[in-house]
Amino acid sequence: MSQPPLYTTQLQAGLGLIEETQRLLELYEPDMSTQQLYERALESGQFPLVTARRLLNIVKECFAPRYLRQPGVAESVKQLFPCLDSDERRQLLMLHTARANVILADFIREVYWPRYTSGRNSLSRDDALRFVEDAVREGRTQKRWADSTISRMSGYLLSACADFGLLEDRLRGPRRLYSVRLSTRVAGYLAYDLKLQDLGDNQVLNHPDWQLFGLERVDVREQFKRLSLEGLLIMQTAGDVTHISWQHKNMQEVVDVLAGY
Repeated sequence: MSQPPLYTTQLQAGLGLIEETQRLLELYEPDMSTQQLYERALESGQFPLVTARRLLNIVKECFAPRYLRQPGVAESVKQLFPCLDSDERRQLLMLHTARANVILADFIREVYWPRYTSGRNSLSRDDALRFVEDAVREGRTQKRWADSTISRMSGYLLSACADFGLLEDRLRGPRRLYSVRLSTRVAGYLAYDLKLQDLGDNQVLNHPDWQLFGLERVDVREQFKRLSLEGLLIMQTAGDVTHISWQHKNMQEVVDVLAGY
């Protein structure tokens, strides 16, 4: 059984970067390299308050690992982005940011949602600090992090969650948890994104990406029923057996349909 990926400090290069990502998506063209995107962004004048070095860092360490890691992701997100409301945009960007930063994904799944479902209404810096300390102690990092790194990463986790609408945006004290409900359009995007990775139906239904939005398997099945009612797919269930008929062959078809909602 393969070992889970190790945690890195890459999240410190940029948290949610909602506005910056939107601008970079507007500048991005198919098959553009990281360097080409950086040069276009630098020449565009759309980042007047960002130094050239910082802009390169944003493109190379944040945008590229999130949206250029898999072919077609940036193109799909770019096309879909203008059709989404602000909550849907945050959900879509959170998905790809969490995939690129495993420490954030695990924090959301293992700390945020259990706290939310238990009826608690806030998260504190101590909660995040304890999570990171436990991870370092359990060998989830390539080498032991310094106390200063542990402290910084704890703050970055909370701030990233705030950027994506999970937590109250504040610098001190406990942060209030916000109610988040996965939108139908982002659910449809995620369902097909997983399927087009050659996963079987059960693998799609059980994929940990759904847990980023607080969904367990029974919740995912309910979500798929809604997608079926919307005509995005056909789901048939008999007891514990589920069969899904996928109505679209590629992500371009999916994006075209979702953009028309």
